[in-house]
Amino acid sequence: MLFFLSPAKTLDFETASPTEEASEPQYLTEASELIALLKEMTPNDISSLMGLSDQLAQLNAARYDSWKKSRTANLKRGTKACMFAFKGDVYTGLQAETFSKMQVKYAQKHLRILSGLYGILKPLDVIHPYRLEMGTKLANNKGKDLYHFWGDKLALEVNKQLKALKSDTIINLASNEYFKSIKRKSLQADIVTPVFKDEKRGQYKVISFFAKKARGMMAAYAIKHGIKEPEQLKAFSEAGYWYNEEASSDREWVFYREAQ
Repeated sequence: MLFFLSPAKTLDFETASPTEEASEPQYLTEASELIALLKEMTPNDISSLMGLSDQLAQLNAARYDSWKKSRTANLKRGTKACMFAFKGDVYTGLQAETFSKMQVKYAQKHLRILSGLYGILKPLDVIHPYRLEMGTKLANNKGKDLYHFWGDKLALEVNKQLKALKSDTIINLASNEYFKSIKRKSLQADIVTPVFKDEKRGQYKVISFFAKKARGMMAAYAIKHGIKEPEQLKAFSEAGYWYNEEASSDREWVFYREAQ
């Protein structure tokens, strides 16, 4: 299996990584192409493109200017393994800093993080601070946005990685914005999408804050239990969630939780 998460806008490059292990992102050449486009933009351009405040636009313009393509997987000042650099609701649920060495090894093999800049990241891939969401309409030599830029490259790579794992199953814990960067027409895999619903006023609904955190918790559950078969995920019961078979389908597994 491969588990997919979205990245986070919030980053932490101040706190040291809990491990010195690191790996190199696969698509550094492609990332460099995108950075080259972003370096040509003024802070005002960046603000308009991404809907950022002036302060955030200036911060990210500075990030693009200082971004360097590095063919080493060594942790240097201003870089960090992405699983520990991303923060936000999903990563609050993941709690990667609590993983043992064996759990980090499992994550490196089975967990992938989609990225507008880096394409697909393994948990220990070293990244620089950046902001580039997958839905950004950044015109490039392949089309009008990042979906055109990445094309079917990510889907074909996922096919290779699944084959290496002798698996044909993806557990989609990413947002639609990110997961649709993996072109389904080119993907040779079964996709299972867990859906987390919380009770509110007598009805069960997807509440964004809780759902994001639950996605991270399910990824952590798989990592800490060394999950080998998708069906094992139906036993997920963290934070009060439970698998609702009646509300689920073959490819959409629904988990309910009572009002908090």
